[in-house]
Parts: sequence; C-alpha cells; structure tokens
Amino acid sequence: MTIGIIGSGALGSNFARILAKKGRSATISNSRGPASLAELVKELGPSIKAGTVEEAASADMVLIAVRWVDAEKVLGTLPAWNGRIVIDGTNPVEFFDPATSPDANDPSNPLAAYGIKAVDLGGKHSSQIIQQFAPGARVVKAFNHNDVNVLTTPEVSGGQRVLFYSGDDAAAKAEVRGVMEAAGFFPVDLGSLDVGGPLASLPFGALSTHNFIRI
Repeated sequence: MTIGIIGSGALGSNFARILAKKGRSATISNSRGPASLAELVKELGPSIKAGTVEEAASADMVLIAVRWVDAEKVLGTLPAWNGRIVIDGTNPVEFFDPATSPDANDPSNPLAAYGIKAVDLGGKHSSQIIQQFAPGARVVKAFNHNDVNVLTTPEVSGGQRVLFYSGDDAAAKAEVRGVMEAAGFFPVDLGSLDVGGPLASLPFGALSTHNFIRI
C-alpha cells in the first residue's frame, strides 16, 4: 500500500519520520513544491521522496496534515478519491499571534493566551467536513489528538504511546492501525467517525491532549 502526505509542517514531517524509521516508503508534499522539501527528504533518507500534492494524493493512503483554514482549498483541487483512504489529521482551530492579534483579548476564548481559537463548524465535527472536501474517500480520523512532537517517540517509559483512531470503514481502519502498530504505537479504536471524531479532536475533545502510555 502506497502512502502520501499532504502537508510538511510538524505533523506531516513527523509522520514521515516515523515511516522512515521503519523503512516505509512515502511521498511527502506541500504547497511550495518538491524543491522546498530537499533538506527534509535528505534528512529522512531514501524511503521518503518529495512530490507534488497531486502525486501524494494519488497514493492508496493519504495523510491530510494541513492547517484547517487551508483544508478546503487544498482538497478542493484534487480529483475523485475512488475509495482510497484519507487519514484526517486536521483539527478545527485557527492560529494567531497572541502578542499582536485582537483575538488574544477575546474573553470568551479560553485558549486565547495560546494563540488558538476554535472554528465554529455549525454543530458538525471536523471529519464530517473533511468527508465533504474529499468525496469518495474512506476517512479515518487519526494522528490529531496529541502533541505532534511525541510522534517521534512511540515507545516511552517502558511502554507504548497510545494513539486513537476512528472511522466508518473497518478495512480502512485496519490499514491505519497497521501503520500505527508497525511504528511502535498502541492503537485504540474509538469506533465510528461520529463517536470518535469529536472525542479526539482538538481543542475541546474529551480525549484530546491526553498522553496515555500502555505499559
């Protein structure tokens, strides 16, 4: 199964790192083009190559690791998914500079001091929106609920770091679980997207930000 990564920020690059450690091949991309990824792929080694967004999106399994505000623009330019797997690693948040933005003084936002605000999705959860942006894809919510920097250390404190995932297609979830297990994580299935998606989504999901270790 081929793997693509759309987005080369902290999530996309660290996902590529855990694949590279196991010698798993993948194509990573961003909006600036393959040349901008030269240093990253040099660091990661021969199993990870840089490509265009379209090339990464043509893989059998594709991690969406872009900012929420860019998700519709990026996914809206891509052809039909035709049953391929989309890993939704997004969270419905916007980032701002707490030192200069007026949003930093919003008393209704408990995350203002951190430069984060939740996006109002009109009662929907984020994976419902991603499904609309990627029609025909088998969406699995994963790799979104924890600090992206911990992805490089799946085995810690004598145990395995827990990663949550959810989705409506059992076969797609099994493929994503296999990637997690091969990397050394302990995957936990939260059920369907409607159940697991809201539980694990930042910023207010009940299981988001929790760093569980399976001993």
